[in-house]
Amino acid sequence: MLKLPKINTKNLSFRLSLMAVSQITLLLLAALAVMFYFSRNALRNEAMRDAEQTLEGTVQQIDNILLSVEQTTGLNYGDIIAHLDQPDNMEIYCRRIVESNPYIVGCAIAFKPNYFPDRETYMIYVHRKGYEIEIDDESELVSQNYFTRRPYTEQSWYTEPMTSGRARWIDPLKDDFCEGEPLTSFCLPLYDKNNNCVGVVASDLPIRLLTKIILDTKASPNGYSTLLARNGSYIVHPNPEKLSHQTVFLQMETGADHTVLEAAEAMLAGETGYKRVRIDKRDWYVFYKPFKRAEIPGRTMEQLGWSVGVVYPEDDIFGDHNRLLIYLVIIAIAGLIITFILCRLVTHRQLLPLTLLTRSSQRIAEGNYDEIIPDTNREDEIGVLQTNFRKMQKSLAEHVGEQEKLSATLKERSGVLKKAYKRTREADKMKSSFLHFMTNQMTEPSEAIERSVVNLCNNYHDISLEEADNEIKNIKTQSEAIINLLNHLLQTAESDTGKEGAHE
Repeated sequence: MLKLPKINTKNLSFRLSLMAVSQITLLLLAALAVMFYFSRNALRNEAMRDAEQTLEGTVQQIDNILLSVEQTTGLNYGDIIAHLDQPDNMEIYCRRIVESNPYIVGCAIAFKPNYFPDRETYMIYVHRKGYEIEIDDESELVSQNYFTRRPYTEQSWYTEPMTSGRARWIDPLKDDFCEGEPLTSFCLPLYDKNNNCVGVVASDLPIRLLTKIILDTKASPNGYSTLLARNGSYIVHPNPEKLSHQTVFLQMETGADHTVLEAAEAMLAGETGYKRVRIDKRDWYVFYKPFKRAEIPGRTMEQLGWSVGVVYPEDDIFGDHNRLLIYLVIIAIAGLIITFILCRLVTHRQLLPLTLLTRSSQRIAEGNYDEIIPDTNREDEIGVLQTNFRKMQKSLAEHVGEQEKLSATLKERSGVLKKAYKRTREADKMKSSFLHFMTNQMTEPSEAIERSVVNLCNNYHDISLEEADNEIKNIKTQSEAIINLLNHLLQTAESDTGKEGAHE
């Protein structure tokens, strides 16, 4: 198995390189953080500007279509009011409205029950067959006297204008339409001569038409626009299933992320802004604003309660930025590694004299005082250190040489002193032996003298003269023996003194 070389972290060049790269890393991280923060904000602001333009364009396109439907219906409104008592003519007006505007796929005129004496209810509905978006002049129109199987008197396109008495757009009709095509309707209440609301004319606009027009204007490669009605249902959305029956609140029941509900609530509250949402395990940004119609004289300006939004995948906004950041991080890491290697090489080269000085000092510490330290031409701190260290080593070598000479001299003198000390010890030992011998030799005469003196002192009255003379002679003899021994001792001492003087 391949073993990596062990890194000596105590090496000065390694630590200096690591410190330098650490400082560069901190500065680089700070620069990247600042760049990332401001660039991300700049991209977000740019996305907001793009979203605002897209939203404004979306609102204008939708409003232009709505205005076209309103104007077409309004142009025929006067003829309908003028012929309220001619129910057979209502089909003509319905057909004229549908034929004169390619966006309108159906038109209905309904009157309140018993308005016509001979009819309990009356409704006429003319619509394009198949409800295709691409309409031509030869499209087939179909007439019928019902709109779904439920009575029209129970449907919102009829009840809301009759109740409010004002022109208005109805939220998308999804469940009521027989062929499953979501519609939104512009409804005008019909008033008789007595200013009583007697019926409703409603022009149908297919949601699919709005969806195609809006989705053709893509905010980003993977983004899309959406339009929410006041009840939370989708008027425009790229997913057809959401246009059928689903509302944003129903999505929450099927496990949608709570951020979707927060964004929807903000849109339905008429707010302007953006939110980050999680859809299908991906992060998206929703930019939204309330749908406001253009103010035109004679146009009803009742708020629709709709909200238009532009949805961007986060990757469409920050994808290139994030990839660029990854590239920058990779380049930065590679650059730091290269910088570390270069720093290590440069510092190792610059600190090479220190390494040599370290080895030389170690050999000097081991006793090799004659270690040769090379001269240098460098004038920096390392050069000064090497020069001074060389001088110090030279002085140390000279001092050690002098100390060795002095040590040799002291060793020689120490040998002489040791010999003199040995002779002195021997002489002292001989003196001690001689004194001991002389002392022993003087003991017997001294004891003899003592006995004679004691005898004379104790018995001088009774002792005879002859005995006294013998004792005195004995004392004299023993005293002479002691004197001879002392003279011999003095002679010996004088002889040793002369020899010591001769040695000195």
